[in-house]
Amino acid sequence: MAACVPAAAGKARFCYSDLEMIPIPKRTPPALRVFLACLTLCSGAAGAYAQESSVAAPRASSRAANNAEFIAAADEVLQQMSEITGLKQLAPLKKSLRSREEIRAYVIKQMNEEKNPAERYADARTAEALGLLPQGFDLDAFMVNVLTEQIEGLYDPKTAEFYIADWSPFEEQRMVMAHELTHALEDQHFHIEAWSRAARPNEDAELARDAVLEGSAMAAMVDYLMLGTGRSLKDLPEFDPSMLIGDLGATPTLKSAPPFLKDALIFPYISGLNFSAAVLKNSGWPALANVFENPPVSTQQILHPAAYKTGKIPSSVALPPLEKILGKDWAKLDENILGEFGWKEVFKQFLDDDRAKNLASAWESDRYALYEQKETKRLILVTRLHLDSDEHAARFFGQYSEALEKKYANRSNLLRRPNFFQFDTADSGVFLFCFGESCVTMEGATRNVFDAFTKALAWPAAPQPPEHLGAAREKTAMLFFPAVQPAL
Repeated sequence: MAACVPAAAGKARFCYSDLEMIPIPKRTPPALRVFLACLTLCSGAAGAYAQESSVAAPRASSRAANNAEFIAAADEVLQQMSEITGLKQLAPLKKSLRSREEIRAYVIKQMNEEKNPAERYADARTAEALGLLPQGFDLDAFMVNVLTEQIEGLYDPKTAEFYIADWSPFEEQRMVMAHELTHALEDQHFHIEAWSRAARPNEDAELARDAVLEGSAMAAMVDYLMLGTGRSLKDLPEFDPSMLIGDLGATPTLKSAPPFLKDALIFPYISGLNFSAAVLKNSGWPALANVFENPPVSTQQILHPAAYKTGKIPSSVALPPLEKILGKDWAKLDENILGEFGWKEVFKQFLDDDRAKNLASAWESDRYALYEQKETKRLILVTRLHLDSDEHAARFFGQYSEALEKKYANRSNLLRRPNFFQFDTADSGVFLFCFGESCVTMEGATRNVFDAFTKALAWPAAPQPPEHLGAAREKTAMLFFPAVQPAL
């Protein structure tokens, strides 16, 4: 399972991989421990450290004492998860105890293979440009700290092997097993790594598939915890998945993490669990196979299961290439789709949570691209967002104008029109233009570049600034514009 939040989810490229890292800090509340027993924290961000790691020698005495008990417990839980999910075990499953050093070295090796340095650099720069991470944030160091804080278990679909840390308290291992062995059963039936990667290069769709994997494993874990009660997840109409996470501030590394990284970690598990609960509500676990055969195509379908049930599919959005317009000194670092989850995260950096959620829910489709000047490392960020109505496009225009003003506190030469907004920063210009149900933004470019961009879109020319522009006002007004429908 390898999906990157288009951070991303803007894109810190917070990758949800086939490895399940389980950080369990001391004195963590029990409900939070259940949730953290499932957190996937794999990212290409830490790959640069792979060469510094070495695999420690197995601790034979410890393993000899614990291996038989571990194997017996894993076999028992595997059978229970098979009964819960209805997924029969089709092949033997390798199971082993690993030292902390062995697991850490293996995880970092996998991360190194998942992302090369250039891809990790592009991911971090995109996250910065979108406002999801502060400039200069050391994502590599953060990810290494998260990964090495405490690791308890993982399932690797490449080798079809399940690992448990040999230092983990035995009484805590069964919850880890319930989640990870669900992945193992799903892998035998649906080939989860290839299934997840089939959504590429659409990172929003890949994140949606990851939410299916993690959400279904969370649902199976809830059913496991309810064994013997005669009830299951589908019998809990008022079930609130957030009860599983408790206080994320209790974990040392996440306590200091930017909000986006916390949300990116939680999304596949909590939103995925909500989605799984909705899908399994009427038919139970037999409905799981249909989800793998007809996977969700966007994070919108995960956030709104009704959109999945009705088959709502995002339209295709294109961006004209800017290489010829910008010249040979510029190169495209990244291009992908943010999706509803990604845009909600962008909005949350500058607007309150309720407005961010409501604004993102009008998402229909989008595309973004990031360009970098080779010598100066200056960035140009371009986005194109299609909303579900003219009214919501107007609302986006007004509220995102406000967000851009918060993002760029030092601005000048501001120009406002009913559907166009621009101002200058210390380096260049910022532009927001809406036409019918679509809106585009460009940050870091000149007006000439922006005009060439809208011309390539076959949009009408944006309003021209007067000779003498006024000073920036304190706040953007909510402005509306005529409903003109552009072609996507």
